Amino acid sequence: MKYLSRFLPIALVCLASFKPVEMANNEAHKKPLNDPKITAANAKVSMDLKIQNTYSNLNVQNYGAPSLECFSKALKGYFQLKSQGVITNDKLTIIDFSLSSTKKRLWVIDMEKNEVLIHSLVSHGLKSGGEFATNFSNVLESNKSSLGFYLTGETYQGKHGLSLKLDGLEKGFNDKARDRAVVIHGADYVSERFITQQGRLGRSLGCPAVPMEIHQNLINTIKENSCLFIYHPSRIVNEVSESLAS
Repeated sequence: MKYLSRFLPIALVCLASFKPVEMANNEAHKKPLNDPKITAANAKVSMDLKIQNTYSNLNVQNYGAPSLECFSKALKGYFQLKSQGVITNDKLTIIDFSLSSTKKRLWVIDMEKNEVLIHSLVSHGLKSGGEFATNFSNVLESNKSSLGFYLTGETYQGKHGLSLKLDGLEKGFNDKARDRAVVIHGADYVSERFITQQGRLGRSLGCPAVPMEIHQNLINTIKENSCLFIYHPSRIVNEVSESLAS
């Protein structure tokens, strides 16, 4: 009994300080609710789910849809620009320069209705390639297309008729668009007839030219502060995010 009375206080102290192993492990791995890494990871998951849901429910009508890879990059930039108040016209134009110029590789999407409005042929720059666009530039008189995000501007009457000015939003990639006179306009060389004759689409001096028969409707649909995204897989998404943020 005397041994019990000697060790009982020690046992009680040990018992009071004991925590189950599972509880101790949980507390050891518990991170603050405002941990930046957790917040960023949750935001990425939320964005990925939003994009997947938008893509799955996209009403393509009788048109084809852009690839998920291209669409995902376009939407990430679109949502960022929208949150910054840059975009006031909820039309998103996507151009996929990974596709042959003989394919319809331009989409105009009404983001409010999640519906494809226009699906069309579109040209790339003379020095960007033949059937496929493979080389891009932001340099004056390069006669090459420029990748990335643009904001549509005002219309004007030029040598191609109704045309639409573009402002490149990514420094070092397309911010010289105004200086280079890179605009959307109609062109006779953007047609199925030209493809039949030449085996590829006609090329511009860097402008995303579209068929004459649709250019007025397309320009009036996307003019004045809508988002245009020109995609090619040679460019990684981190570059897009960093250049938009700068």
